[in-house]
Amino acid sequence: MSVTDSTTEVLGTYLDDHLVGAEAGLEMAQQLWKRAGDGPDAGMLAMLVEDIKADRDELRGLLERLDQGRHRVKQAAGWIAGKGHQIAVGEALTGDADLSMLLHTESLAIWLDGKRALWVALSAVASRYPVLTETDLPGLADRARDQRDRLESIRLRAAHRAFTLTR
Repeated sequence: MSVTDSTTEVLGTYLDDHLVGAEAGLEMAQQLWKRAGDGPDAGMLAMLVEDIKADRDELRGLLERLDQGRHRVKQAAGWIAGKGHQIAVGEALTGDADLSMLLHTESLAIWLDGKRALWVALSAVASRYPVLTETDLPGLADRARDQRDRLESIRLRAAHRAFTLTR
């Protein structure tokens, strides 16, 4: 089966959807880093922000090499959804800073799982798209798993703070 213009366009749409998600994931990670302040999680979150930026740049590069444009409506919808999420998990609505931190980490954890799924899906079809074979997709999937694992310790500490009396 050969790659056609329409399948390349479908792949471009898929990558663009994930790029919109990457922008939202980056914003979530930056918000978590900001919330962490000078606390024990700040260093790990700073590294996570840099990793997510690098992954976002990988997606941008893939779209450019496929010569696929961005979907402006999806970009706007993603931005609006991200802002809505920030409000929904913010302390003003949850009433508790630790609960907000937990909800933020859980949202980011779900997003990291989705990012890993992206790299695995691309690995499955890479042989049909030469541009994909130029990217270390298994390495990116492993990095997404590592990011998720690192976030888990932060998530569990937030759960402990939110749900125990030893605040």
